[in-house]
Amino acid sequence: MGRISLYKVDLKNLKSEPVKYNWIADNEFFTMLDAQDVQKGKVTVDMTAVKSGSSYILDFALKGYVYVTCDRCLDEMTLDIEVTEQLKVQLGEDFADKDDVIVVPETDGFINVAWYIYEFIALAIPLKHVHAPGKCNKDMESKLAKHSKDQDDMDQNPVFDGGESDSDQQTDPRWDELKKILDTNND
Repeated sequence: MGRISLYKVDLKNLKSEPVKYNWIADNEFFTMLDAQDVQKGKVTVDMTAVKSGSSYILDFALKGYVYVTCDRCLDEMTLDIEVTEQLKVQLGEDFADKDDVIVVPETDGFINVAWYIYEFIALAIPLKHVHAPGKCNKDMESKLAKHSKDQDDMDQNPVFDGGESDSDQQTDPRWDELKKILDTNND
């Protein structure tokens, strides 16, 4: 819990001049947050905080890499991260996250940005992540190719109950008539 306090930003003492913060989101950072999507990596976080009227603007620039699991071969892979984000924060009575403004209790007077940094990193990861062509685990690729070939064979020669193929099954003649109407309309 001690290291998470490094990510506190004291809002009450901010002035209109920008204040710069720098952190490294590394393996210890991800472990500390007990993160599920990202558990390893190294991302440099540069943040500038400035008071703007009754709001506080926090600008983030994140650059580095994280390790994720390849969707194809299930081996670990490196994924580059480069993202810029902004948080608008205001002081209020209770914590709230409404629209594009985060409200933190005025009695606290600070915001801990550790979880926001993690969210920025996690949201920068694409839904599908695979190694570059030729970089996947060769053993896993060969197993995948074998199973894909087996699936292709099954798709070309489907077998139904009792071992009958599509062409051996009897269809209701009413469906045959409906198919003729569809075929006529598609021409």
